[in-house]
Amino acid sequence: MVEPRASRLLRPETLTALGIIAVAAAFLIPALELRANSALLPVAMLIGLIVLATVLLISDQRKAAAGHVSKPMTKAPGRVAGAFLLVIAYVVATSLIGFYPATIITVPLVAHVFGYRSFFGLAAATLIVVGAIYLVFDYAMAQQFPTGLLLGR
Repeated sequence: MVEPRASRLLRPETLTALGIIAVAAAFLIPALELRANSALLPVAMLIGLIVLATVLLISDQRKAAAGHVSKPMTKAPGRVAGAFLLVIAYVVATSLIGFYPATIITVPLVAHVFGYRSFFGLAAATLIVVGAIYLVFDYAMAQQFPTGLLLGR
């Protein structure tokens, strides 16, 4: 089935790719102002996001040029909206209570929003994510994470 040309830029994957590129580029500007040691990880991740989103954009536009009809990105938009709201809440929580407490709360909540219900699985995933972050960044690389306004030192 051929898709009308007018909707080519309104395809879900194209909009997603453009959104990721715009947000990553916006965050890249302040990340480049950090000290070199502190900026390495965020700059690398943001550039990686921009590259991957560009690949997604090119791939989707090639499909559009070939006349492929785009499918809806999600069958449960409420879950996706809930996950985005949790990300915003995570940023606010990180500022208020610090990185580790906010991450310990957010990891199982996001997994639960997307349908994972096993208590032990959620606990294990949280322990693995937070533990790996601690071991790699806090312990091995001696990087400090935000402690939050309420729990700050």
